[in-house]
Amino acid sequence: MNIVVLAKQVPDSTEITVDKNTGTLVRDGVPSIINPDDLAGLEAALELKDKNPDVKVTVLSMGPPQAAGMLQECIARGADGAVLLTDRRLGGADTCATSRTLAAALKKIGFDLIIAGRQAIDGDTAQVGPQTAERLGIPQITYVDEILELTPEKVKVRKQLEDEEQVLECTMPAVLTTLSGMNKPRYMNCVDIVDSFNKPVQTMTFDDLDLPLEVIGLAGSPTKVHATFTKEVSAKTETFDLPAAETAEKIAAALKEKQLIKK
Repeated sequence: MNIVVLAKQVPDSTEITVDKNTGTLVRDGVPSIINPDDLAGLEAALELKDKNPDVKVTVLSMGPPQAAGMLQECIARGADGAVLLTDRRLGGADTCATSRTLAAALKKIGFDLIIAGRQAIDGDTAQVGPQTAERLGIPQITYVDEILELTPEKVKVRKQLEDEEQVLECTMPAVLTTLSGMNKPRYMNCVDIVDSFNKPVQTMTFDDLDLPLEVIGLAGSPTKVHATFTKEVSAKTETFDLPAAETAEKIAAALKEKQLIKK
């Protein structure tokens, strides 16, 4: 069984600026890490591999050449291989163009199960995983907190929502999106670090995909950033001096309004 984990290299900093001409994030000079939700997805895949030696784990990322270092780290954590989809023509892609590109690459790689992080901490859209599933025409389950069962025919998971948990299953192949808190990612060990040098990261470019140029990268992205601004922080706070019972009612009403507790 081939499990493909989608991973993204994201800035390890809140000091991010936006290119005023393209509306995209400026990543040059900013330290990068593996997106936390994606790292949880990798750990989930590796745990499945631990239980079944027939499972093969491949990590796929779309990004600049330096993302190869992140993918090499994924191999050192236990992945069997990694593929970097990199090409200047793919730059500036929104979630629509990104999912289209990833889906084309996944068709080339082959898969039985695709695991992607719920969302990336730089864009916070939670759209790439579901959109990729739609483009591939396969089932999807989002916000997965635990993979309960996996067979060649179906996958069963526990899904975490704000006020409840759901146990769901769907047919394979499928796409799962994972939460960063679902597990504790393993550390790299010496054996896997040494073995990783014998497993170089494979590279794919736009020329390896069966896609027209106009549907990828910035040109193929219908989402455009028209303006950016820094929100002003206000010190204004509402203060209430109420008896204990009324205070409890007011707190409960505020939590219900934010859908943090049931009505």
